[in-house]
Amino acid sequence: MNTKNNHQPLVSIIMNCYNGETYLHKSIQSVLEQTYKNWELIFWDNRSEDKSAEIFKSYEDERLKYYYAPKHSLLYEARNEAIKKSSGELIAFLDTDDFWEKDKLDLQIPFFKDLKVGVVYGNLFIVNEKLNTKKLFLKGEKPRGFILDNLLKDYCTGLVSLVIRKSLLDKHEAFDRTFDYIGDFDLMIRMSSKYKFEYVDKPIASWRSHWNNATLLKKNDQINELKIWTKKMKNYSDIFNNKNFTYIDSKINNLEIVSLILDKRHKEARFKIKKVPFSLKKIKFLLALILPVTFVKRFIQF
Repeated sequence: MNTKNNHQPLVSIIMNCYNGETYLHKSIQSVLEQTYKNWELIFWDNRSEDKSAEIFKSYEDERLKYYYAPKHSLLYEARNEAIKKSSGELIAFLDTDDFWEKDKLDLQIPFFKDLKVGVVYGNLFIVNEKLNTKKLFLKGEKPRGFILDNLLKDYCTGLVSLVIRKSLLDKHEAFDRTFDYIGDFDLMIRMSSKYKFEYVDKPIASWRSHWNNATLLKKNDQINELKIWTKKMKNYSDIFNNKNFTYIDSKINNLEIVSLILDKRHKEARFKIKKVPFSLKKIKFLLALILPVTFVKRFIQF
């Protein structure tokens, strides 16, 4: 698909940065190389102490807009503040260590001609820095339409791949600023309960998996936030009463198993593994009990 001959809505790309100098050039360059040209990049500097600001300001393009945070804040509060500075009809997200394929926006924007569509996501690559590997995040056919049932059972919308209609973020609370790890999960579940999703069935972005990723280092915090989230969803009856809501308990149990194994608390891990139905995942958990922790960390996302 190509939108060059049609109305091109402005896309505001939200890039939150805190000491992100390592991969920043690659991230910015992937935006500049987009075949879709009607965008603005909102760079929210969350009081970085490295050369991030210097790197960003070295680019001369009027579409690149720099903002320095009045105070350092948690990630999702920072994202909300950045969104307030945006002017686009559509919102996309790109962290400083990730990057996009050149045709990402060109493939996604035409779906918004359908006014019922609120979110467009796509497949992506997971780039493992330590192992120097690249693999597909999603395999098989993925859901389109009203996909709340699907996301509760198998969450598949990576933030780096998303484009969201901004009017929906204005109408509802954007990111829940009390979360530091699951804010995008929370937002997508809430959006999927009300709006239509579309999917680009090819890799349109890359997410770097390295040992500095907060989601990999802070499993226990992620678990605690998910438990808080399940209680909050009692205020959203269409979500809380969904037949697949119980899958969230399974997700929490699996994360707890990973955390216990990495902490070498194998007896407690075995007790929780018993709750897992027989599957490849259960086999991996059992194998992880006898493998060295350094080896298990390679499969921390299992």
